Amino acid sequence: MPKLISMNQSVKELIRLAKTSNQKAQLALYDLYAPKMLSVCRQYIRDLQFAEDVMLIGFQKTLQNINKYKPIGSFEAWLRQIMVRECISYLRVQKNRFSVVEVYNHNFSNQVIENYDNTLDDVQSAIDSLPVGCRTVFNLYVLEGYKHKEIAELLRISLGTSKSQLAHAKTLLRKRLAHLKSNYYGTR
Repeated sequence: MPKLISMNQSVKELIRLAKTSNQKAQLALYDLYAPKMLSVCRQYIRDLQFAEDVMLIGFQKTLQNINKYKPIGSFEAWLRQIMVRECISYLRVQKNRFSVVEVYNHNFSNQVIENYDNTLDDVQSAIDSLPVGCRTVFNLYVLEGYKHKEIAELLRISLGTSKSQLAHAKTLLRKRLAHLKSNYYGTR
């Protein structure tokens, strides 16, 4: 008779059981992390259905390779890294290359989004409106904390392209959020 898995079991125990191909433990891990990982995928992929597809592939790869997980760092961080890489693979297949917009002025503020009284939906919409290359570099740099050198290697682009894509993303975000603010307050 299969052992029932309680959702209250520790993550360590769920991982241990998942490593033995225990499907209930695997499902419990999925249920626990799917909402957060869908959010990660959604940052890179505009279409929710495609983001869900990529997330499912990411979970499939996670479970196939769960024996490679070493409990040195958090499981969530390890899983998130798999999801990000899967999103990048998806984008690479879709575009086969990133649209590069060169921005020659690299003197930009570290403050990405100034206080425009925008809602989270406004911010997400503004990020979604970015070109694929800008959005991907922005997400990797700002949300995931990658350095430009790491982004360049991961995306197979130059260091300068990574920096210019981020600068262009910040400029576009500021303009989009300022436009939304002006529409809210009728100051257009």
